[in-house]
Amino acid sequence: MSQQWRDLTFLHWAVDPARVRHLMPPGCAPDTFEGRSYVGLVPFRMVGAGFGRGRPVPWLGTFLETNVRLYSVDSSGRRGVVFLSLDTDRLLVVAGARAGLALPYRWARMRHQHVTGPDGERHTYDARLRRPGARVDSHVEVRVGDRRTPTPLDHFLSARWRLHTRLAGRTLLVPNAHEPWPLHDASVLALDDGLVRSVGLGNLASHAPDHVAFSPAVHSEFGLPRRAC
Repeated sequence: MSQQWRDLTFLHWAVDPARVRHLMPPGCAPDTFEGRSYVGLVPFRMVGAGFGRGRPVPWLGTFLETNVRLYSVDSSGRRGVVFLSLDTDRLLVVAGARAGLALPYRWARMRHQHVTGPDGERHTYDARLRRPGARVDSHVEVRVGDRRTPTPLDHFLSARWRLHTRLAGRTLLVPNAHEPWPLHDASVLALDDGLVRSVGLGNLASHAPDHVAFSPAVHSEFGLPRRAC
């Protein structure tokens, strides 16, 4: 698949690797930076997704998404991403991704607002899961700053060329390729999130993130899945 990821905000919390080890697919372990692993909350706009290098899928290929992710390394030393949830406002995307790769997509009401004013550029992301029972919401607002030179931690979190997932009793690796993320400084203006809690990580998001960054856009291509281990 070919995709454009736009108006993306990275929010990350450092955790003890032992806290997330049980959430990894078999054959994978938490990847670490200076002894810590990271939990990411990443809202963005998916634009023009399509199969192969063909034309983007009309309407269905453009949607809002917020994912909760971990960072993995498999038994061959290949670094990747493990998604704990991927929330979107396209029900057909949810059904297709769950059936095809068993990815934990969930249907949600979502909204993204972009405002440029005298105090700079702001992005607001709202999500509410469409499911019975307790209400799960997320509200994130950030102010975008200047372009920055990526730090070693930026590189560790963003230079990920594959994802790990579990399907039919096997751990799969799905490769992807994209140019380096153009990263900007960002400050959190508001954060009230229940998505991180909803995947079993407690009140982690009630604390200020340890890492924040914004990126205007990157183009990504995903390859065919193969067995990881």
